[in-house]
Amino acid sequence: MGKSTKTMTVTMTALALFGLSATSSFARENVIADPNAKVDYSGTVSILTKFGLQQLSPYFADIAKEYEKLHPDVTVKLIQETDDSVKDKTKALVATNSLPDIYFSWTGSWGGNFIRGKRAVDLTPVIAPDTDWGSKMTPAAVKAFIYNGKFYGIPLYLDAKFMGYNKKIFADLGLKKPDDFEDFLKSCDVIRQSGITPVSIGNKEAWPLVHYVGQLLAYNVPQETLEQDFDPDTAKYDNPGYVLALEQFKQFEDRCTEGAEMNGTSYRSALQALTDAKSAMYYQEIIEFDQSTGAGSQLKTGDFGFFPLPAPENATGDPHAIEGAPEGYMINTEAENIPLAIDFMKFVTSREHGKILSAPPYGQPSAVIGGADASMMNPSVVEGMAEIEKASYLMPWLDTVNHPRVAAAWLSSLQALAGGSMTPQDVMGTVREASKAVAK
Repeated sequence: MGKSTKTMTVTMTALALFGLSATSSFARENVIADPNAKVDYSGTVSILTKFGLQQLSPYFADIAKEYEKLHPDVTVKLIQETDDSVKDKTKALVATNSLPDIYFSWTGSWGGNFIRGKRAVDLTPVIAPDTDWGSKMTPAAVKAFIYNGKFYGIPLYLDAKFMGYNKKIFADLGLKKPDDFEDFLKSCDVIRQSGITPVSIGNKEAWPLVHYVGQLLAYNVPQETLEQDFDPDTAKYDNPGYVLALEQFKQFEDRCTEGAEMNGTSYRSALQALTDAKSAMYYQEIIEFDQSTGAGSQLKTGDFGFFPLPAPENATGDPHAIEGAPEGYMINTEAENIPLAIDFMKFVTSREHGKILSAPPYGQPSAVIGGADASMMNPSVVEGMAEIEKASYLMPWLDTVNHPRVAAAWLSSLQALAGGSMTPQDVMGTVREASKAVAK
């Protein structure tokens, strides 16, 4: 096969899985986990993680060593990627038909791609809430991986988005946590006048902005409407709250950020600006709290605070919603030793490992019931978990809940909005057309 032909074939295979073709599952069959299967503790079990950052990578590395010590005939092969690189790595592995036995997945459409492609084992018999394993997990986290009434995912941690801030900067300027979005913008004005960047944003990777906009959409568009529009077959995108949310984002961009420069800044650089006290705030996931005040950071644990991005006054959506979703792993239907892969993930999701995961330096709130010991954790992570529990709705990430083409439309259009080459109306027109293009 010539190089160009081979490349095209590989690319089409990857596109098929990620929603751009209907030919992804023709050669595969559904696989259902057997709760009574005997585990053969031999051979290799491979896993693609999202723990590639230096601060996070020891977690799975240490667990792998523990598991190999317990089972000397087993080798655990780790493929560790970052939040930014895992998407491209997953697509490359799909394209070459070399997905590992266990692989990271978000909920929503991203995970649904694997089910449609028949690459994810139906774990219902082993992880449904009424099973021994499932009963040890936070119910909402397990249910987040339901597709067509079946359970396909293994939740590892809970996640949500909050505005992290430097308490000292706020105190020095006489500021407090804002009560609403309008008050938040006024706080940005005060911070900017002091010569400090109010909010550092890095949108070079394109996905950070969907988190801001997702939260504003939850505040401005009713949940029922949002969920209807997530499905291209029922989507209309005609609620005025969409444009209103994007107009609010532009107000935020103009008054709180460095503007279009965000498109040339990496999200890691933006976080670094907060830790170096060069910005007063940074919108971050709860799983990043420990990274904000880690070793070498000028922002100490006692000076770190957080609050949900405030809702606009008279919000017509849900003012108590929070942007976020649990994240976890799936089992490859083509794994040679599925019982071993399941056994390894049961080991990963033990209560003891959950407590390690929830504590510094990881700070990832475990999805295991009892897998978080407040005495071992960053107080801010403990408080963040309480906020998640109080939330009336977890607004899923726009780039993983939507069909891939719709997600791509959001990503590119929001970069253009931030850069000034598209209006809120232009963005919604692009998203609407992308959704119509993939509707059945």
